[in-house]
Amino acid sequence: MASSNHISRVAIVGAGGNCGRFITEALLKTGKHTVTAITRGDSQNKVPEGVNVKKVDYNKQETLVEALQGQDALVITLSGYVPKDTQGQLINAASEAGVAWILPNEWSPDTANEALVKDVFVFQPNVANREAITKLGKSSYIAVSTGFWYEWSLAIPAAYGIDFANRTATLFDDGETKISTSTWPQVGRAVAALLSLPITSENSNSNSTCLETLKNKVVYITSFTVSQKDMLASALRVTNTKEHEWTITHEPSHERYASGLEEIQEGKRVGFAKMLYTRVFYPDGSGDTEHNKGTINGLLGLPREDIDQATRAAIERSKVDPWAG
Repeated sequence: MASSNHISRVAIVGAGGNCGRFITEALLKTGKHTVTAITRGDSQNKVPEGVNVKKVDYNKQETLVEALQGQDALVITLSGYVPKDTQGQLINAASEAGVAWILPNEWSPDTANEALVKDVFVFQPNVANREAITKLGKSSYIAVSTGFWYEWSLAIPAAYGIDFANRTATLFDDGETKISTSTWPQVGRAVAALLSLPITSENSNSNSTCLETLKNKVVYITSFTVSQKDMLASALRVTNTKEHEWTITHEPSHERYASGLEEIQEGKRVGFAKMLYTRVFYPDGSGDTEHNKGTINGLLGLPREDIDQATRAAIERSKVDPWAG
């Protein structure tokens, strides 16, 4: 179990994926954690060196429970392509195994925003999973809301509206609505710093820097809070191009969201991206968690990142399959 007042053993699901890999590497870098990757028996994903690996069979719940025995925390990072009940199985197994802390598969915009969750159906399981952890009563959760991943999302033309290959930009409304967004390295740093906090306050006069104060809450981190115009300005700097060399159009956000829903019904993959991303650009503040909810960046000592460096990473991703992940 936890060594003294700190988490020492961390299990992670999805350690071989993009976000999971950055989280795993950041945890290892602290030198404070023993990290165990929970993987399917037939998984071909490679995990970072220095990680213990436990193979499980999701058709046999007892293998999940056994793999989680003795773990202090479970970090869940799952692809959108896994079976819908996968996270539920992990939550139940963690409860049975006595895992004290769960970081559920959040890594998203604000799923504590009821209007946003109502409009974006894929966020609804996040709410249900938090409720399931609370109802079971054996584990506590800390849900880390990161906004969309910047270098993943900017590489997808239908997401943040910028197409590097064709030098086009579709700005939603006036293109000035700001959203909070995070890079994979920042997410990794955040989780590592979070799980390195003491479990209870080590200062009798303060409860501000311990896990107990964040227990069963949604917390927010960000790399930067920017508008599409900010992203485009970064793209111009990184590509050494001028605005007149790009084709820039505008589209009302509500209309784009609605057309995305229609395209989903038609089986068009691009419709999902349009629906999902455009909704956080509504001028209702739902995408700007930094200013409307506040972040724990300061508590965790997270840096304010260089947007141009992150944009370069997005451009490199856009040269391959930007949907891969």
